[in-house]
Amino acid sequence: MKKETEADPIAQPKKRAEKVNWLEKLGWTEEQLDDLRVTGYAYIRQGKYNIAIPFYEALNVLSNDSYDAQTLGALYVQIGNPAKALRFLDRALKLQPNHGPTLLNLAKAFLMLGNRKEGLKIATILKKNRDPRVRSMAEALFLAFG
Repeated sequence: MKKETEADPIAQPKKRAEKVNWLEKLGWTEEQLDDLRVTGYAYIRQGKYNIAIPFYEALNVLSNDSYDAQTLGALYVQIGNPAKALRFLDRALKLQPNHGPTLLNLAKAFLMLGNRKEGLKIATILKKNRDPRVRSMAEALFLAFG
């Protein structure tokens, strides 16, 4: 029988695994990442979002790029998975705060999840955005859900 003072190895807090530098491990450069982006984007242009998603999921593991996180978040909004979208939109906004299209997708995700208050709060702010496309889409969201 163990004494109460003995440390239980199972109960010990686990050390965080070191973050793996996958680009280094794979011997990849930015060129290979660009190839993934171009291929993923080609599927987006064809409307094949479910095929594009794994490319952008890989990019989000391999790099810390706001564009990749924004795109993956937008793809999840597009296919109707707002809960997953929030994770990547939040990541994108940490890398590039106040990015209009990302905030617009965040508003859509909140509205899809039934969080009308938060979605409309963001849409209201975006109605003053300098980008007329973002401003127009924010106004449309406000009209539809306001």
